Amino acid sequence: MDETEFDIPTAMAESVRSRAGAWALVEGFAGYWGEPLGPGDGFTDAELDAAEQRLGLRLPVALREAYRLFGRRADLTSSQDVLLTPAELYVLDGALVYRAENQGCAHWGVLLDDLGREDPPTVGRLDLADKSRERWEPWEERFSTAAAAMAMAEKLLEDHELADFLEPGDFPEADGELPYGLEELPALGRGFRWYRGPEVLVGVAGGAWAAARARTPEALDALYGAVPGEWPGE
Repeated sequence: MDETEFDIPTAMAESVRSRAGAWALVEGFAGYWGEPLGPGDGFTDAELDAAEQRLGLRLPVALREAYRLFGRRADLTSSQDVLLTPAELYVLDGALVYRAENQGCAHWGVLLDDLGREDPPTVGRLDLADKSRERWEPWEERFSTAAAAMAMAEKLLEDHELADFLEPGDFPEADGELPYGLEELPALGRGFRWYRGPEVLVGVAGGAWAAARARTPEALDALYGAVPGEWPGE
């Protein structure tokens, strides 16, 4: 797929308007930055039905759609943090947990009271030493938005020869002047900023990380020149 076939600014803007737009973004993004989605990249209805039977609840429509579309694609779901398999889904303090931080420091879920909504809001929870202080806090307004942002972030964080990382403080502030050749993309995902340049994509997750993915070695070298910093792969 060449760049003219995947208009990422439009796809990202559409992704926050509907879950169909979110899945279109994931599909186009996967094909442009890696391998196109295929029939074996998702879990089956039988596996999702089995999870519902085990848990004694109904999974939201959006969650089922995401799992069927790309739930088995580790590059889009589990390069750093982990999308739980249907067999691993569990309930914790009034929420269905579907994702975990790679060291168990945080979890993401959907409140049980919201499971009847087709595309419910998501919540997040930090793992604290004092368990009595742990609370589910609002995360994304729609599960599909959380899933699309997850797919883009996990792809950037994939262990790949054309991927690299930078301390978030070394990347320009949100209101700062962008390095030559980069343009800001539409907002997607809580705390995320996204940028693109010629055959390169950059994501900044608050103060946690800044990561880049290029389509060619030349594009990555050009990014190194545009954004000075301590790039491990430079």
